[in-house]
Amino acid sequence: MLSKLNAEQREAVTYLGGPLLVLAGAGSGKTRVITHKIAYLIEECGYEARNIAAITFTNKAASEMRERVGALLEGKDAKGLLVSTFHSLGMNILRAEANLLGYKPQFSIFDSSDTSKIISELANSSDKQEIRDIQTQISNWKSAFVTPENVDAGSAEREMHARIYSRYQETLRAYQAVDFDDLIHLPVRLFKEHPEALQRWQHRLRYLLIDEYQDTNDCQYQLTRLLAGHRAAFTAVGDDDQAIYAWRGASIENLQNLKSDYSQLRVIKLEQNYRSSQRILKVANELINHNTKVFEKSLWSDHGMGDSIRVYAARDDEHEAESVVIKLIAHKLEHQTRYSDYAILYRSNYLSRAFEEQLRAQRVPYTVSGGTSFFDKSEIKDITAYLRLIANPDDDPAFIRAITTPKRGIGNATLEKLGTHAGSRHISLFEAAFSVEMRELLAPNQYEDLMTFCRFISRLEARAEKEPCGELLDELLRAINYEAWLYDAYDARQAEGKWKNVDDFTGWLKRKAEADGKTLLEMVQTIALINMLDGREESPDAVSLSTLHAAKGLEFPHVFIVGVEEDILPFRDSDEKGIEEERRLMYVGITRAERSLQISYCKRRRKGRDWALCEPSRFLEEMPQGELLHAGINAEPQVTKEEGMDKLARLKAMLAKNPADS
Repeated sequence: MLSKLNAEQREAVTYLGGPLLVLAGAGSGKTRVITHKIAYLIEECGYEARNIAAITFTNKAASEMRERVGALLEGKDAKGLLVSTFHSLGMNILRAEANLLGYKPQFSIFDSSDTSKIISELANSSDKQEIRDIQTQISNWKSAFVTPENVDAGSAEREMHARIYSRYQETLRAYQAVDFDDLIHLPVRLFKEHPEALQRWQHRLRYLLIDEYQDTNDCQYQLTRLLAGHRAAFTAVGDDDQAIYAWRGASIENLQNLKSDYSQLRVIKLEQNYRSSQRILKVANELINHNTKVFEKSLWSDHGMGDSIRVYAARDDEHEAESVVIKLIAHKLEHQTRYSDYAILYRSNYLSRAFEEQLRAQRVPYTVSGGTSFFDKSEIKDITAYLRLIANPDDDPAFIRAITTPKRGIGNATLEKLGTHAGSRHISLFEAAFSVEMRELLAPNQYEDLMTFCRFISRLEARAEKEPCGELLDELLRAINYEAWLYDAYDARQAEGKWKNVDDFTGWLKRKAEADGKTLLEMVQTIALINMLDGREESPDAVSLSTLHAAKGLEFPHVFIVGVEEDILPFRDSDEKGIEEERRLMYVGITRAERSLQISYCKRRRKGRDWALCEPSRFLEEMPQGELLHAGINAEPQVTKEEGMDKLARLKAMLAKNPADS
């Protein structure tokens, strides 16, 4: 099993003498180390699978680890092995220990759209940017384990945010709900306040493997420290050169803290890169060496030097998009590659527009990272609202969506009276509906419509803990007549597409519930996490358009990094610490490339109706100039758009004559 590992990987897998930090450079095989170590612990060291936890950040990464461990163990029993995201682990802890914190096990998990509605009401504002700012501030406080009582206001705005934070937490508690950050924050609080619960989980999880350690925030760091306990039996895998998520609370200092918190910490460096050419790595190494380093390392590869890195200067953003797309198509036709071999990466989402226009014009298939998740489609959120309400009748946002979709004669007047009564009694809408006062407040037909809905939910709730998930789902869809409502509300083509999505969703839900042995109530929380972490994974043969942040963890044979200009990359107004993170972001982009890399920038960009002059990014000057091949404006004779399109037409014609080679 260990024979295919290099010396450093093998040392990382077999070391069990204490806490271990594996500094895993880009493309150095970190997942291989984690999965082999799990197999080594089970097969060679006598660990029970149920006593091991591997923790990462996305469902996709967790799923990949699970599959690879299964292949290594060749069918041997891995029952109870926990391979999950931080948030799935937190959910499992809270579900098991909910009563200690005053929650029921069927608590709801609110996504950002749910929480934005609450914050909008508490702030008495419909300004989307203001609401996002408050959400971000509350998230950062939770990630840093700052409670509403411990907020250091310092300004009128922060004081206002602190008040909203306090009322927001009260609202979540009233709904028996948690938000995404609570899935880490509350387990830390649980373990600090209830040592007996911590002892139970320390006994259960006797060896921890933590992936992407540089991306942990303060709360996640505390959670892993608490679980590791005095045994400190863990392997942390991370790379300080790829720490690019400070904006969402990640702390690169957590890698440094390991050295101070664990005096016996062993550090093993993985520097052999299995992805990129040596020239790509040379450019990446020299760039990142301009940063203050937590740990020194230098990537190397035995893939040969590879092609020169091309740096292209475009006239403007339209010219940049044209040149990139023409080069991409020409390269694909010439080398007979797939569209999915190519990625166009950029600092900010707005930069994708020009490239999307050019790709559409050339009929090139593409996908855009951060597009609408399958789980964010309105029809899926409609069905999910019913499931959330069945799992937790105190979930007011789910109540409102379910009771109004499909329409069932319950209008705003009824909901307003119900909401006012619930607010005055400090109870949920569902509970308020059953109160004696509501019969007096509503007209008989309004009250009967309301009761019909609430009794229906109550019946399903009573059956959800014991009956098969599939039967309940089928009955739910028949009872609410959702398919017919779609065809009434939308044209036939839209309705057909939406119903197919519902059918796909419920089919997936049934299969997963049966495979995992989960009830409908447990599946509701699973849905919430999948929605917030990943969405549904698809891999079409299409060019990938992606932000640099979203591209982390991916790799492509051929990469174009565009818009590499001052005020874009690095982002405008970045302080010294911010510049270092922007440099790490550029480093991440470079190390996504396997065989070829082109970097481009514009001489000017359109700002409204005017043009603004642009400067190439300082990062270009920090790269080894002997490895860069400059082209474009002021670099070589200009190739006109017509000449480029003519070359492209000739390539297409040449291939059309010999279709057997395509």
